[in-house]
Amino acid sequence: MRCFTGGKRVRAEAGGLSLGLAVRFKRGGDMQFLKKITFVLIILAVITAVVGLIMAQTRAQSIITISSPDSRVEVKIDLKDQIAYSVYFNGREVISYSPISMTINDNVILGRRPVLENASRTRVEEKIYPPVREKRAEVVDLYNQVNLKFRGNYGVIFRVYNDGVAYRFYTGYRVPIKVRNEQATFNFPDNFMAYIPFTRSFHTSFESNYSYLPLKEITADKLAFAPILVEIPDGPRIAITDVWVDDYPGMFLTGSQSGQPGLVGKFAPYPLEEKLRDKSDRELEVVKEADYIAETKGGRQYPWRLIVLAQKEEDLISTDIVYRLSPPLELKDTSWIKPGKVAWDWWNASNLFGVDFRSGINTDTYKFYIDFASKYGIEYVILDEGWSDPSDLFRVNPEINLEELVRYGQQKNVGLILWCVWLTLDRQMDRALDYFQRIGVKGIKVDFMDRDDQKMVNFYRRCAAAAARRKLVVNFHGAHKPVGLRRAFPNILTKEGVLGLEYSKWSAQVTPEHDLLIPFIRMLAGPMDYTPGAMRNAQQKQFRPIFDLPMSQGTRCHQLAMYVVYESPLQMLCDSPSAYLKEPEVMEFLADVPTVWDETLVLEARIGDYVVVARKNGKRWFLGAMTDWTARQLELKLDFLERGKLWLADIWQDGPNAARYAADYQYRRIKVASGENLKISLAPGGGAVIRFSPEK
Repeated sequence: MRCFTGGKRVRAEAGGLSLGLAVRFKRGGDMQFLKKITFVLIILAVITAVVGLIMAQTRAQSIITISSPDSRVEVKIDLKDQIAYSVYFNGREVISYSPISMTINDNVILGRRPVLENASRTRVEEKIYPPVREKRAEVVDLYNQVNLKFRGNYGVIFRVYNDGVAYRFYTGYRVPIKVRNEQATFNFPDNFMAYIPFTRSFHTSFESNYSYLPLKEITADKLAFAPILVEIPDGPRIAITDVWVDDYPGMFLTGSQSGQPGLVGKFAPYPLEEKLRDKSDRELEVVKEADYIAETKGGRQYPWRLIVLAQKEEDLISTDIVYRLSPPLELKDTSWIKPGKVAWDWWNASNLFGVDFRSGINTDTYKFYIDFASKYGIEYVILDEGWSDPSDLFRVNPEINLEELVRYGQQKNVGLILWCVWLTLDRQMDRALDYFQRIGVKGIKVDFMDRDDQKMVNFYRRCAAAAARRKLVVNFHGAHKPVGLRRAFPNILTKEGVLGLEYSKWSAQVTPEHDLLIPFIRMLAGPMDYTPGAMRNAQQKQFRPIFDLPMSQGTRCHQLAMYVVYESPLQMLCDSPSAYLKEPEVMEFLADVPTVWDETLVLEARIGDYVVVARKNGKRWFLGAMTDWTARQLELKLDFLERGKLWLADIWQDGPNAARYAADYQYRRIKVASGENLKISLAPGGGAVIRFSPEK
């Protein structure tokens, strides 16, 4: 502070504040008055300094930084004008400035001009033991988290893992609210290439091929569903999806309106009115939409918006980050939940041959399926569409004696799973599920939801909980991708939401290239009911879609490898039991391959081209290898096997003529040891499977 006295003016400067005071003095001066003025100026200077310090701290608090436990991933959260975030991987920006907000009630925007009240940080390291082991028996949950609480009774939680970043909003109101919209933005620093599954509307079966295009070509008028995958040259692969979707719509994605390369979340409005499509018993369309996406309780947390960061392409398959972010187990007893394989009738159109009865939807046919399942230790048989009137689960096909089939299956240690339209089940849920439990049915396959607005999302939970109370397993077909509910209700063994083998019945869309995309993208969200196991196999120029006598593209061993590469605790055998019975060497593998795993290792992988996955169950390892239409020679390193012992390797691989006759395969058994290399030849559209058993 400097004071100047020139008889007429006193000037003070402190902390950048300048004060000028004009003072009139009597002759000889008034020193007492001058002392008072000086004291006042000192106080003002101190106040100014304190205000400056507070302003500096406020500016510093406008950027919150949080890193992953291994420090490779860093998130910067900007709180200046609105909440926004950016993500760095190994020091490189991979997600640019991306604003987020929620609009509630009368257009109150949570996230605009945020006032931070508190920021609390936590570090968590714990272990999760899934009752149904999808990838591994022990899941390590390790992350750093910051909880940002803002004025206005809301907050945002950012969670940073070594393999991803997630954030979610929460609100603390005591009364219900309407969520008008949510701004979920994922901007990128450059026009990277992306794999996108487009759809025409919110009413979709979530079954699409992937388009590969630059981000800027994904315009705001295009609609896609998650997960999507973005490739950064010389950088990580980034997948985007949503998790813990409960009492809230799922997230679709569109292009950015700003012209910046990026993606924006889009959400189905709440359905006010619905009606069946003409001549349909299952296609319930939304004909009137609300001006909000959810009406929900005011005190809650909202879904996670997840950005998966994969340094290597293999990491997209091995990560279990979606499971880690999912809601915790809600069932007290899970001992009754039985994963396994299932003989399926619909894909093969119940085409049995070499039998002494007319095959079709009748009791004799299903007894044959049960006999087949029992012979090979297959846990379930599905009675798909046709066993009952789709609009009435109690109007059973007169050609079927349902209760007799259940009893027959019980005698053979085979459980029955019944297909149903979701709309019919929803209308008859308690009565139907009580009946299924009473007669001994083991599960339900629920189909044709084809939406994930708030109303439909609530059906998934209601159905899973109702089935769990009756000890019934669930397969959600015609469904959106997994969003975490299976951790809370592990009786949900699998979900469709994938363009699977059924499309081979009417199209050529299911190619080996497609088969080599879905484990990196769709499967990242959770198990997928692709329904492998075709025994009629074709090379590219030989393939024809035939609805009642379907075939697959690619080789026989390409199909077998799916049982190791693809995750589904309820895994289909899609072809006819008659076809399988002609192939005892194939059935030796299909009967034995597990559907749940203690450990998962991805040995080699390139998106859309090839993959080699090794999975452990008990003391044995199973390996699956798949390729696109390019033939490949693979040299597999067997370092994952336990050292100090010999292993019996049972190998099913493409035969020497598989490039011409896709069903050609070879089976052989050899002895190997850890550290050795094993050469495998894959035909175009080919594959291989190996079972490693420790020598006794």
